[in-house]
Amino acid sequence: MHTNRTAAVKNILRKREVSLLVLIGVLLLAVTLRAPGFATGQNASRIINDTSILIMVSIGQFFVILAGGIDLSVGSIIAFSGMAASMLNQAQPGIPAFVVLLVGTVIGVLLGMLNGTLVAFGKVPAIITTLGTMSIFRGMTFVLSKGQWVTAHEMTQSYMNLPHGNFLGVSNLIWWGVLVSAVMLTLSSYTKSGREIYAIGGNRTAAKFVGVSEKKIQFMIFTISGLLSGLSGVMWTARYAAAVNETASGFELQTVAACVIGGVSIAGGSGAIPGVILGALFLGIINNALPVINLSPFYQMFIQGFIVLFAMLINTLSARHNEKMLLNRRRQ
Repeated sequence: MHTNRTAAVKNILRKREVSLLVLIGVLLLAVTLRAPGFATGQNASRIINDTSILIMVSIGQFFVILAGGIDLSVGSIIAFSGMAASMLNQAQPGIPAFVVLLVGTVIGVLLGMLNGTLVAFGKVPAIITTLGTMSIFRGMTFVLSKGQWVTAHEMTQSYMNLPHGNFLGVSNLIWWGVLVSAVMLTLSSYTKSGREIYAIGGNRTAAKFVGVSEKKIQFMIFTISGLLSGLSGVMWTARYAAAVNETASGFELQTVAACVIGGVSIAGGSGAIPGVILGALFLGIINNALPVINLSPFYQMFIQGFIVLFAMLINTLSARHNEKMLLNRRRQ
């Protein structure tokens, strides 16, 4: 009985989500010792609010990586959909904010479908496709706006309230993050399509033999990524009350970092949404902690890069350990 209990505890501790929770706790403790007000409930709510957009886009990136791909265009989709929605709100202030939100989200879906079509049916590798569309979509943003910005005084209050309002004392942006997380967790864990995404990422050849359509999955995951990026584009511009051509520049690297830190294998086939959420929160805490401990924001990229490399090392060592364990079981 004692042996079984010990084995169960070890299995729990091996889970990336548990180790991340412990790491987040240690990080919070370390920062709180330097700045006692950091770990307050109000500040925790602010960090979650700040990280909600990263969580949503990272979940879209998660599906793409899970199937063995990568989407480098998410930042550009955020910029274009956010700019288009803001310009529509500016030109037609009488259109309800929720309709504008739907328009921005649909634009994201269409751009994601374009990526999915090129990858699934054009047979262009995901990294090449999205590297190209990253520049194309960013260029489209400049062309659409003619290099101009849309600022707070040109946006309606209802549009800016999309992320800033609150329900039950919790900001709308957090509720959007919760809704997206719940829906996508259900898709990944409890549906046939979710299992097929894992299958394609784990063993593409075997998945095809059991009838999984690789083209359908590739098209679907890029569409999901585009949808969440489009939604986030509207939320981004409404939250910061500004649609800028450089919006979310480099954001794709943060989404990949959140996935890797959360235990998603960059080779595909393994990972889970709770880990991605915790990975994004970990990055959010670090970003919010730097000014508090009087560390220059210029260190942010350096620290993120170091953490990603360390997480990749942990993922690689963990995968090798699991392979050895599997081989030993087969020999027995």
